[in-house]
Amino acid sequence: MAADLIILAPLPDLIPAPLFAPTPKAAKRVVEFFTAQINNDHTRRAYVNATRRFAAWCDERGLHQLAAVQPIHVAAFVKQLQSEVAPPTVKQHLAALRMLFDWLATGHVIETNPAHSVRGPKHVLKKGKTPVLDAAEARALLDAIPTDTLTGLRDRALIGVMTYAFARIGAVVSMRVEDYFANGKRWWVRFHEKGGKRHEMPAHHKLEAFLDEYIRTAEIAGDETEVAGHFGVSH
Repeated sequence: MAADLIILAPLPDLIPAPLFAPTPKAAKRVVEFFTAQINNDHTRRAYVNATRRFAAWCDERGLHQLAAVQPIHVAAFVKQLQSEVAPPTVKQHLAALRMLFDWLATGHVIETNPAHSVRGPKHVLKKGKTPVLDAAEARALLDAIPTDTLTGLRDRALIGVMTYAFARIGAVVSMRVEDYFANGKRWWVRFHEKGGKRHEMPAHHKLEAFLDEYIRTAEIAGDETEVAGHFGVSH
């Protein structure tokens, strides 16, 4: 053997399941997928486990030939997974199979990708990823804003509207001074939404204090023409 010949062998964790290694060419292609195509260690580990789980599922059902795997088999595997694990895990397994089969198809190991047409479960996140401030955090944020300048009073009024009225920032910065108005014994705020719609709601007493102090200090009471300059960022 030549001294400069280096033989690279896959790590034990990357040795493909027998289903995906019917030939040396297929086995090499699978190892290349998990090494050259996936850089993240956590993703690689998850995808290896997913493909091995599918291979074990096929073996239990007497499906030992890679070329014999059809969309109906992948769909049945996904269907069973839905009764065992959470939707995100099912989608991860399906993504692993789709990517591996596609890699094998483009490498001419198999003719088509049997997972391509299989649909995974729907998964809708009911909770947004953006964290929401609790009452104490909101209070701390508002208290931290310096109010010895007009800019500070304006910023506190802005953030106060978003905090106490749960308003979109786009709706807040488009407010006019007239959008803070008296309605009976209460003060209300009005937001202009998309499509010309308007949304009105009573102002929290803390929000009233913030807006009253800012409007009084800025001397803009009764101003019905200024759009975003006072409540929003100055032009």
